[in-house]
Amino acid sequence: MHAQQLNVRRLATGLQGLTSIVHAHDSRLFLTLQRGQIRIWDGAAILPAPFLDLSAKVSCCGEQGLLSVVFHPRYRENGLFFVNYTDREGKTIVARYSVSADPNIANAGSETILLTVPQPFDNHNGGEMQFGPDGYLYIGLGDGGSGGDPQNNGQNLNTLLGKILRIDVDSGAPYAIPASNPFAGSTSARREIWAYGLRNPWRFTFDRENGDLWIADVGQGAWEEVNLQRSTSIGGENYGWRKMEGKHCFNPSSNCTDATMTLPIVEYSHSFGCSITGGYRYRGARYPALRGLYFFGDFCSGDIWGARESALGSWTASVMLDTTLGLTTFGEDENGELYVGEQGGGFYALIDETPRPPRRRVAGK
Repeated sequence: MHAQQLNVRRLATGLQGLTSIVHAHDSRLFLTLQRGQIRIWDGAAILPAPFLDLSAKVSCCGEQGLLSVVFHPRYRENGLFFVNYTDREGKTIVARYSVSADPNIANAGSETILLTVPQPFDNHNGGEMQFGPDGYLYIGLGDGGSGGDPQNNGQNLNTLLGKILRIDVDSGAPYAIPASNPFAGSTSARREIWAYGLRNPWRFTFDRENGDLWIADVGQGAWEEVNLQRSTSIGGENYGWRKMEGKHCFNPSSNCTDATMTLPIVEYSHSFGCSITGGYRYRGARYPALRGLYFFGDFCSGDIWGARESALGSWTASVMLDTTLGLTTFGEDENGELYVGEQGGGFYALIDETPRPPRRRVAGK
């Protein structure tokens, strides 16, 4: 048996502040840049013209900017996609756009703003968006920033900050609340909320095979964490912040747990890094030995981790590749193969270079 020899293969450079990598249900990859552009990788090169340029609308940089793009599940039919950015005043904007007659150019004048969320500070904006297997749009928002969640937004159900939201973009104006949302009938909580108790969910993704939701939450000063929400969840999970950082009490410093808490399945201390970047559970076909591993990284250390589930259902994670990259995002193409983006502008494919065992020769063949 050979140990897995994970590596990255550089595909492009010059993409400073790369914040997300997604597909549009075809062979292309769409890359968002913090300063406001969406660029297209066509499988061979970055196309010269941006798909969309929001530079005039976006505040940058630090933790602000154009943070993600996601394409409607029926994009091939309706041409609709959604962006998450911080505007010139620092507010989070979730907006819908449409493609133009040219499939590689968006209609820049088609913006419809779905959601505006004021941000009390300029950090912890979250920014991830994903369509779930249910067809609803999930949106990640950080706790509003500063340090230690001074407004206790993570535990406050009357604010959208520190939450994952779930909305129906195919109904209502500008959207509808799914009747199955955990607080859909509440008068004391925001009805958009799907899960809460998050500090800064810097990348969450759905397992394309079973619908599980993976949430990487950036820690304060000691612990980084990965949360797993099974596809059978009815929502309403409390992931603990600011009461807890990882599996440890934060505020209060003791007696912080209660029956509402859902603890992470994986955590690592700041002796290994300082800011988690969530990734994907590998479901591609190119590297069979990697199937089922959940990949994530750390912005500060450059380490890429792999987490594997045991026969008893527990998860263990280990560093599989030590890089010098400022890892900002992972991506998944239409076929389930994985990619990595970094702050310095590099765009990479995640590859397995483990030697294959020699083929056995059969007498007479």
